[in-house]
Amino acid sequence: MVPDFLTIAEAAKLIEQRELSPVELVESRLKRIEKLDGQLHSFIRVLPEAAMAAARTAESEIAAGRYKGPMHGIPIGLKDIYETKGVSTTGHSKVMQDHVPTADAFSVTKLKDAGGVVMGKLATHEFALGGPSFDLPWPPARNPWDTTRFTGGSSSGTGAAVPAGLVLGGTGSDTGGSIRGPAAYCGLAGIKPTYGLISRAGILPLAFSLDHAGPMAWTAEDCAIMLQAMAGHDPADPASASPPIPDYRKALTGDVKGLRIGLIRHFYTADNEADAATRDAIDAAAKKFEEMGASVREITLSPLAEWAACGVLIMMAEAYAIHEANLRTRFTDYGEIFRDRMALAGLFTAADYVQATRRRRELVDELDRAMAGLDLVMTAAAASEAPKIDEVPKFAILERPSLTMPFNVTGSPAMSVCCGYSGAGLPLSFQIVGKRFADATVLRAADAYERAMPWRDRRPAL
Repeated sequence: MVPDFLTIAEAAKLIEQRELSPVELVESRLKRIEKLDGQLHSFIRVLPEAAMAAARTAESEIAAGRYKGPMHGIPIGLKDIYETKGVSTTGHSKVMQDHVPTADAFSVTKLKDAGGVVMGKLATHEFALGGPSFDLPWPPARNPWDTTRFTGGSSSGTGAAVPAGLVLGGTGSDTGGSIRGPAAYCGLAGIKPTYGLISRAGILPLAFSLDHAGPMAWTAEDCAIMLQAMAGHDPADPASASPPIPDYRKALTGDVKGLRIGLIRHFYTADNEADAATRDAIDAAAKKFEEMGASVREITLSPLAEWAACGVLIMMAEAYAIHEANLRTRFTDYGEIFRDRMALAGLFTAADYVQATRRRRELVDELDRAMAGLDLVMTAAAASEAPKIDEVPKFAILERPSLTMPFNVTGSPAMSVCCGYSGAGLPLSFQIVGKRFADATVLRAADAYERAMPWRDRRPAL
């Protein structure tokens, strides 16, 4: 019998040793989706026939001695902004509900080439921005720890499906926190890699200069496995970088001795005040890093509101430019939250956008200077446990400054890591942030922390 919960690393070891069949694993996930997703709404579209065909192919390849590595035969889900050949890619919107791409996104091709088995398309917020919305063709995803709670957005389906064990990993995108927010509220690991490390070609855009693609999984080790498969230069993405791709999993030594970490405490104690449980959990995480041999010292940056205002203005202006034509002709085909946010964005001026991009350059330089003597920084990923899904304000991104947006502004690798649970049993999280293209160091610190703590042993009871 296949366990309800497996990490990618655990399943890969069993598959490589011929103790677990990809067919059995995929069958078990399909049964779990059928049993549980009626509560979670994490999938827009399940692809059972294609998933079983891919699982049988993986099984045959492995039996013939052509094992491709730790993604081979692993069931994953794709946020429904990742284009899939012959399968609708909707952005969770009526506007694109009939859109059937003729090719896979570059990163989807890479995941399939590594042996990943696509189980289906996962819920998102409309075009990775507006949500949670209740007026779209599909309902919003629900938090598996408490289905009355918000998953975070916009990679909401991935946030729900991974901790529930419906898939072992999934893709997300992150323009202002859309990987790290759901990872924080749903208790999984999610990394927004360095800008340009993973191609966005074939992924529906929100804001070209802020969009990042990345993996979400139960552990930092699983994220490292997925990032290995997804990273790489793509000439079709003008922002794609071409650095050497290290062995991310090999970097997971379990050791943080000598790492220098800056704690940006004011972001979550003054600028966007976190609740007591979150503050205490982050303090305990910083102390744990010190006990493990890292040094931690507080640093001060510009107020969080400046980072958030800069990033949100750029995001909204670029999103409006992408959607302007459809907004003029199909305004009411969009959900209320998305169209109202875009109507607001239509009031920004060219001068606003130019000044935001100029301020961005200053903020990038500021973080670089602050990290000159550091390896990593850490701060909150969310200010509290997940709120009730029906209590999220329409303009939440404007009411309190985003804790995740600063690192979209800078393009830095940033990762949400679970650091405990609230009194209500809901996950709490912090962020680890590295220098650009030091993604391996971020994963190393996250993995070492996870190994030292018991949080990965706990899963939602559904």
